[in-house]
Amino acid sequence: MICLGIETSCDETSVALWEDGHIINDLVHTQIPMHSVFGGVVPELASREHLRLLDDLVSSLLQHSKCPSGEGIDLIAVTRGPGLLGALLVGIAYAKSLSLSLGVPVIGVNHLHGHLLACEFNAPIEYPALGVLVSGGHTHIYDMPRPCEFVLLGKTLDDAAGEAFDKIAKLLNLPYPGGKYIDVLATHGVSNPRLFSKPYLNNDNCDFSFSGLKTAVAQYVQQQGFPALEYSTFEVDAISKQIKDLCATVNETIALTVLEKTRRAVARCKGVKTLCLAGGVAANSRLRDTFASFAQAQGLKFLAPAQNYCGDNAAMIAYTGVQWARKGLMSSLDFEAIPRGKNVPDDYIVNPFFKE
Repeated sequence: MICLGIETSCDETSVALWEDGHIINDLVHTQIPMHSVFGGVVPELASREHLRLLDDLVSSLLQHSKCPSGEGIDLIAVTRGPGLLGALLVGIAYAKSLSLSLGVPVIGVNHLHGHLLACEFNAPIEYPALGVLVSGGHTHIYDMPRPCEFVLLGKTLDDAAGEAFDKIAKLLNLPYPGGKYIDVLATHGVSNPRLFSKPYLNNDNCDFSFSGLKTAVAQYVQQQGFPALEYSTFEVDAISKQIKDLCATVNETIALTVLEKTRRAVARCKGVKTLCLAGGVAANSRLRDTFASFAQAQGLKFLAPAQNYCGDNAAMIAYTGVQWARKGLMSSLDFEAIPRGKNVPDDYIVNPFFKE
């Protein structure tokens, strides 16, 4: 089965071809340079950029494959949500049009499930599994009892971990997106465990709230009179030890908070064999090391995508679409985009053209 994947949920325009367990080719165009001027993603600009780029990316992808005109494609998988509504609509409209023109089924993919299943790019997930998704918009924990089953155990109540990283980085005038720069500086600093409390742990649930940490850091920066960083290029050696130590503390606080909620989830799920860490913040070195050590201590298999597949990409969308298609499922042509803040429904229909 050859699947064309399309991803346009936020500020990455990405397309990929997946066949029989491997990526044939994938292309990703990031909009970071455009949005960095504003310090965050501007939804209207993101939608227009997807519209400008998508057809050319698909054409380039197909021309460098064995499907130059689209012939041979068996399935089209597209991100349905969650994400920015306008950005999602661009990808979905394109996927539906291509589905009609090629006469192949289309399937709308839950973006969050795609992130978690990208862990299988390295090795198979052994079930039951626990999935921890840490990104700019979400910090969620899922029980994954069987393939293609995701039971939400904990979710973001306000600011997600990635959002907290980026907002704290903005306070320090670090480049956008700031999470990765905090991670870089943290490796040159020393964490102070007494500086900030780990947020939203005085409870017995698996939900997350990082807005309090963001506020605490903002107050600390103001009280300490941190000078605003001014630079033409990002140079680690030019940044003060005070800021590096703060970044190390923020990194450690967020990593240990996510770990504590994960520890609770593991204790509540019976027979967990694999711990999956995914999403854009899964690229964070401290978080990966913390989870790898925890999994080893618990005797769990630990999986996380390679760095280049932690962020939004169409390869994970194509792969996820294939998993549902192999169950004989597809989407109707009237499926809708689901923006961030709403649950993506599991409303697949039986694919009358499916052949094992």
